[in-house]
Amino acid sequence: MTIHDKPVRTLAGEPASLALHRDQTILIVNVASKCGLTPQYEGLEALQRRYADRGFSVVGFPCNQFMDQEPGSPEEIQAFCSTTYGVTFPMFEKIDVNGPDRHPIYAELAEVADADGHSGDIRWNFEKFLVSPDGSVQRFAPTVTPEDPVLVAAIEAALA
Repeated sequence: MTIHDKPVRTLAGEPASLALHRDQTILIVNVASKCGLTPQYEGLEALQRRYADRGFSVVGFPCNQFMDQEPGSPEEIQAFCSTTYGVTFPMFEKIDVNGPDRHPIYAELAEVADADGHSGDIRWNFEKFLVSPDGSVQRFAPTVTPEDPVLVAAIEAALA
């Protein structure tokens, strides 16, 4: 079973999976609306718009595990994302990315090391995982912005 097969719920609470994205390159991001990194939504949406027609999608998972920076209800999260940043990429249910209730997708992703060798627990909001159609995963620290040339180059290479 891959991350594409693990059950998730949409932000509206409907059963779903990432299976629709199996043949795409996806950027999985744990997001929050009251974080110093929240303006990254703008760059994430820019990536979505720039690469969507090439088989790419950002996938957002709200998480409230870092200083309660995502306290909102699903409706509040949806409204914030759409009105403040014009988010069009898929948003899924609020989940735990660390600890005993860590979502199965993040249990798998957390095993991947980033360029600095960090693996294990997610460090903060907006940690990014680039998943290629072949299943390979690259991890990027929360401080790596969506515009960072290293991330953009990795997306371009995965789409080639």
